[in-house]
Amino acid sequence: MSERADWTSAREAILYQSCCSCGAAQYFPRAFCAVCGGDVTENRASGEGRVYATTLVCRAATAETRAHLPYNIVLVDAVEGFRMMAHGEKDLAIGDEVVARFEPLAGRIVPYFVRR
Repeated sequence: MSERADWTSAREAILYQSCCSCGAAQYFPRAFCAVCGGDVTENRASGEGRVYATTLVCRAATAETRAHLPYNIVLVDAVEGFRMMAHGEKDLAIGDEVVARFEPLAGRIVPYFVRR
């Protein structure tokens, strides 16, 4: 697979794949659909979703993230049908409707969810 034109390559976008056969959405890129094995196409997500889970991180995993403590990690169910992990506002709660923006963190641009 070639370089993706999304946040993993410093672009302000979230890309996901959808299956040409069964329509399943998947977030991590694969050469085939994880549900049925069919061909997939790449799509740009709207950035909208709902918080599925949240956890406040109070101990940095790396020296680069120490300056951002405490920070919130959220699982978001995107309106397109996939779930992704990202950073988010500290006061987000399960069920909150959110939208992604992009913020610098430890030298990278990452998706950062805020209440909609």
